[in-house]
Amino acid sequence: MNLLTIVIDLNPNIIRIGPLLITWHGVFSVLGIIAAARLGFWLLEKDGVNLRNAGDGLAWMVVFGLIGARLLYVWENFQIFAHGQWLRIFALTEGGISQWGGLFGAMVGAYVWARRARFGFWKIIDAGGAGAMIGLAIGRIGDVINGEHHGSPTTAPWGVEYVNANTLGQPGVVVHPEVAYEMILCLGILAAVLPFHQRLKARLPDGVLGLIYFGVYALGRFFLSYYRLDPAVFLGLRQAQIASALMVIVAIIATPVLLRRRPAAVAVPAPVTPDRVESTREPLDATPEPNAPRLSRRARKRLGNRDATESKPPS
Repeated sequence: MNLLTIVIDLNPNIIRIGPLLITWHGVFSVLGIIAAARLGFWLLEKDGVNLRNAGDGLAWMVVFGLIGARLLYVWENFQIFAHGQWLRIFALTEGGISQWGGLFGAMVGAYVWARRARFGFWKIIDAGGAGAMIGLAIGRIGDVINGEHHGSPTTAPWGVEYVNANTLGQPGVVVHPEVAYEMILCLGILAAVLPFHQRLKARLPDGVLGLIYFGVYALGRFFLSYYRLDPAVFLGLRQAQIASALMVIVAIIATPVLLRRRPAAVAVPAPVTPDRVESTREPLDATPEPNAPRLSRRARKRLGNRDATESKPPS
C-alpha cells in the first residue's frame, strides 16, 4: 500500500430501526434531491415560471426518478433477481439504484408536471441541468463513504482503500475513487456554467442550456466509467456508458433542432408617450383651410378700416 493511500474506515450504515436501515448513501441521496430542487426551482422562478404547484412537480420527478433508478439497476443486474428472487426488486433498503435511470425517470416526471401545469418542458430541463449537477455531487458523498461502486485497482497517490468490516468496497485493494471523480466533474461543470446561466438563457432557446449541462456531464461520465469494474452489457460497454452515449446523442440532435425553432426577432414599435400623442394627433375639428387669394396692400387697408368702423360703439 502506498503511504499516501486514503484509508476509509467508515461504517456505511448509520442505524437500523426495525426493518428500516438508514445508510450514509440514503442520507446524502435525500440531501442531493433537496439541493437539486432548491437550485432548480430558484432558476425556474428567475425564468418566469409560476411555481404555485412546485410541490406537485417535485413529487412527480422524485417518484418517476426512483422508479427509473431501480428499474435500470434491475435490468443491469437481472441475475441477482432471477431464480425466484423477484420480490427483492422492492427491497430498496438493500441498495441498488442506477443514477442514469434516476435522471431519465426524473425527466419523465418533469414532462408530466409540465403538461399538467401547462408550461414549457424545456424550461425545466434548463433549470434541472444545474440542479442535477449539485444533486449528483452531494449524492456521491454517500458513495465515497460506502464504497459501493467498485473502482479499478491503482497505484496512484490518491488511491482509496476501504477497511471497515461492513464496507461495500473491496477490502485490501487500493482502487480509483471513481465516484469522487464524478463529484469533481459535476462541481466543475456547475462552476463553469452557473455564473453565466442567466446570460446564456437570454441568448439561447429553452432547452439548449440544459442539454449543455447534461451532454457535458454524460461525455465525462462515459470516460470515467473505465475506472469502474461494472460488468459490460453490450459491445463491451457498461450500462452507464450506454446511457451516457444516449444522452450525448440526444444533446447533439436536439440542440440544432431547438436552435432552428427559435422565433426570429420581431421589431417592436417605440412605446407611445403622452408627449408623442399630443404632437402627432390631429385635432378632431381641424379642417384644411382653402387656399385664399393674396390681397393687395390697398385692399387690406380698406378691409382694416371697415372692421374698425364696425367694432366702434355708437355715440
